[in-house]
Amino acid sequence: MKEIKAIIQSFMAEKVLDALHQIANAPGVTVSEVRGYGKRPAAGPPAREREGDVFGEKKVKLELVVPDHLVEQVAQTIARSAHTGHPGDGKIFIYKVDDVVKIRTGERGERAI
Repeated sequence: MKEIKAIIQSFMAEKVLDALHQIANAPGVTVSEVRGYGKRPAAGPPAREREGDVFGEKKVKLELVVPDHLVEQVAQTIARSAHTGHPGDGKIFIYKVDDVVKIRTGERGERAI
């Protein structure tokens, strides 16, 4: 199992979520509104100064735990549907998950996703 975290442009969230819903047996997703900024561009002030906000731009963070066989499909779906080709499109992070426990039933592992 892997955890996939994606930070994307907030205006792309609906498109990305719609694309994720098209994946057969896709797990649920946690959606959070977040703020942040990327690396300083080659020329000009840091993004947080350009935006006039010390907390950075509004973004959306998606968090999913997926079985290994869906990791590539989910990551590619997010990347493809969040892509605009402009700076700030976001990033996808993939982490190993040792275990999951479903609190209501006590199920563990992939059955708990």
